[in-house]
Amino acid sequence: MKTAPDFWWKPGSTLASWLLSPAGWIYGLVSGRRMLKKPKARSRLPVICVGNFVVGGTGKTPFAIELSYRLQEDGLRPGFLLRGYGGKAKGPLLVDAGLHDADVVGDEALLLARYGPTVISADRPAGARLAEQQPIDVLLMDDGFQNPALAKDLSLVLVDCSVGFGNGKCLPAGPLRAPAAKQILKADCLVLVGEGDAAEEAIHLAGRKGLPILHAHVRPQPNDELAGLRLFAFAGIGRPQKFFDTLKSLGYDVKKTREFPDHHLYTQADARALLTEAEEAGFKLVTTSKDMARLETATGELFHWIASSAAVLEVRMEIDDEDRLASLIKERLRQRQFGK
Repeated sequence: MKTAPDFWWKPGSTLASWLLSPAGWIYGLVSGRRMLKKPKARSRLPVICVGNFVVGGTGKTPFAIELSYRLQEDGLRPGFLLRGYGGKAKGPLLVDAGLHDADVVGDEALLLARYGPTVISADRPAGARLAEQQPIDVLLMDDGFQNPALAKDLSLVLVDCSVGFGNGKCLPAGPLRAPAAKQILKADCLVLVGEGDAAEEAIHLAGRKGLPILHAHVRPQPNDELAGLRLFAFAGIGRPQKFFDTLKSLGYDVKKTREFPDHHLYTQADARALLTEAEEAGFKLVTTSKDMARLETATGELFHWIASSAAVLEVRMEIDDEDRLASLIKERLRQRQFGK
């Protein structure tokens, strides 16, 4: 997946978005109709979907991890279901972090597998059936909000307050996966992530539907290893610049940055270039946990070298209204139990 173009996140129309608008209108029409289709299957497990309206990172994976912590505190056994973007396997497949690498299952699946049973599957109902065979009480679906194949008991939709819906257009003219007015019909709760005023349209749509609105923040975890060093930051995520800005906001001395496409599978040439440039300039390499998951599981001495020499800036999602979210989940689980 390529890095999202800058014009997606600029309010209003640009020449590029205007030229692509006809294709965006067709994509939005098709995807919007698809979203409203009746689900093909329902799992025996309660399904909580953590999704977003747009392409690119809004913190779905950190949110799913944090939600799994809360469910465990309430005596439940959460598990994860996802597509496995960036990996070759179609599934259904139970992820084994000691056996599989990012080339097979994708970086997000490797991260989630640290916190509970994780299944990847292009066919969500088939993946749910495999998950039903695991020690799981609640199935957390990372992404898949626009996919109608598997019924969801609760859809939590995240919006990054710094970018919102971007230019408000559908792919490829903008970042929306379907028209926002169609997507909101399938949402059960809006989660505003971070700071900023770019989420006003999302708040308006949620208010018209009477949806609960929660707040959350991605909190970077300071890394003492980086203090006082000159950094070379690299990332292959949805919006690499956000990662670079976070490092700078923490006061770290970022001297050089390099962007790669989202879910980029690093080559030996990539690793060699990063290591060589960092060594020649005396920079410390630093990246994201998703990028490190890809590097750690790649085959070859160069990958072992870069994985051992690069530092990671970990992040954790802080859910401001955690008790309110827990109550919402408990109510949905109760409704499911009694068939309402």
